[in-house]
Amino acid sequence: MKKKWLLPLLRRRFLVGVLVVAQAALFVYFLLSTSRISSLVANSFTAISVLVALFVLSGRGESSYKLTWIFVILCFPVVGGLLYLSFDQHVLRHALIKKAKSAEKKTRPLMAMANGVTINDAAFPKTVRYLSYFAGFPAYLNSESVFLASGEEMFFRLKEELLKAERYVFLEYFIIEHGKMWDEILEILLSKVKKGVEVRIIYDDMGCFLRLPSKYGKILQQYGIRVAKFNPFVPFFSVEQNNRDHRKIAVIDGKVAFTGGINLADEYIGAVERFGKWADNAVMVEGDAAWSFTLMFLQMWDIIHRGSDEDLLRFLPTGISPLERLEEKRQDGREGESSLLAPVSPSSKLILPYADSPLDTENIGALVYMDIIQSAKRYVYITTPYLIIDDQMLSTLTYAAKSGVDVRIITPHKWDKRLVHMATRSYYRTLWENGVKIYEYTPGFMHAKTIVADDELAVVGSVNFDYRSLYLHFECGAYLYGTDTVDAVKDAFLAYMDASAEITPRPPRRNAFARLCRAVLRLLAPLM
Repeated sequence: MKKKWLLPLLRRRFLVGVLVVAQAALFVYFLLSTSRISSLVANSFTAISVLVALFVLSGRGESSYKLTWIFVILCFPVVGGLLYLSFDQHVLRHALIKKAKSAEKKTRPLMAMANGVTINDAAFPKTVRYLSYFAGFPAYLNSESVFLASGEEMFFRLKEELLKAERYVFLEYFIIEHGKMWDEILEILLSKVKKGVEVRIIYDDMGCFLRLPSKYGKILQQYGIRVAKFNPFVPFFSVEQNNRDHRKIAVIDGKVAFTGGINLADEYIGAVERFGKWADNAVMVEGDAAWSFTLMFLQMWDIIHRGSDEDLLRFLPTGISPLERLEEKRQDGREGESSLLAPVSPSSKLILPYADSPLDTENIGALVYMDIIQSAKRYVYITTPYLIIDDQMLSTLTYAAKSGVDVRIITPHKWDKRLVHMATRSYYRTLWENGVKIYEYTPGFMHAKTIVADDELAVVGSVNFDYRSLYLHFECGAYLYGTDTVDAVKDAFLAYMDASAEITPRPPRRNAFARLCRAVLRLLAPLM
């Protein structure tokens, strides 16, 4: 199959490169030309930049993000406004935002159908109450979680569960690439399709741009697999290109689900080496909690297809009757919430799958992380490939450390993006001076996205500690409260730490140029 898509992929890369260069040349021409038309165009662009600057200042949003865009517009008054319109996640996107709201409205009432519990008890952590009561992601008692400490473990368990599929398989990934991992998974999927199992795949076009041909979905559809490409990449100014589907979700029959940092490509399982040894992990959820991941997938499917009338309740796991759930809710008088008033106490073991969207004003991923850090009493341990944070997150981390909480963060030693890694390191001194311990994973690239606190709770998911994950991308995670998996996440962190070097920043340089570079990196960090 590889020979069929290799040449189209190369042609696509070449065409996009030509179009990008052509656009750049056109801009340069308008900027340098002295013709009347170019002068008119430049003045129009400058007027747009002024209006955009006013919009940025008056709008909602993170102060650091707004400051960065004002700086860009001041430096490039002619094209700065157009750049903002191309990258900001809310401007001129009313149709897509409306569609996302419609999809969310359709799925939210169904979230608690698989015995989900809404919790608004002050005895529980604030995050549990926020996710289940306000954000609409119920807690689950009748579920188990298994921490998968490497890509190899996740790959093995995923294949095992795929072989058991009887009704449907849903896969949603930022990156898919042919190789040992994807080819073996695809072989299982094709065998399941022949047996009548429904298989659907969502992949992000930007994440797969250099890995799959543009018509790869049509190739899979010829084999009976339904495919949706999220936000197809185009080499033109587009207000939608900055938002990507960064989620990693696999669902089998609504009974088992996987999430974490692991994509479907060979570097994640060590079959090929990129940036040294790849450190990553995932979590497998079994039982009722898998239903939330099922609905997350179906919600994204609905957004991509701009609405559909399919009956989502037909995907409920076998053994759960939607009519029974609705009747229980009516009897309890709590329409829209879980009526299963099982004995829930602070000693209960809970799993709360959740998702985050850039198309609303609720930054769930950032709020979950900040609340865990703020509420920690003894320790909070974090792994992330990128550490590019706003002032609020920076203050949260440093305040926790200054309050006596043991705050530790592991980032990669070997980088995948040099400028991003430099930006990450620009935060080290401030964190270190305020008591946060920083480590770099010396064997290679740290790609895991986890946070664990006080032997009580942990999150495993797709959310990095950077602007893109926290504010611009579609993300997901599993919040684990009181489960045995919490200890496994902590053990994995300590194992990573043993293979890492603690960072002690050098004395500040008096080199004015070096200080200027760090300042610019911090200022532009929200755009990286």
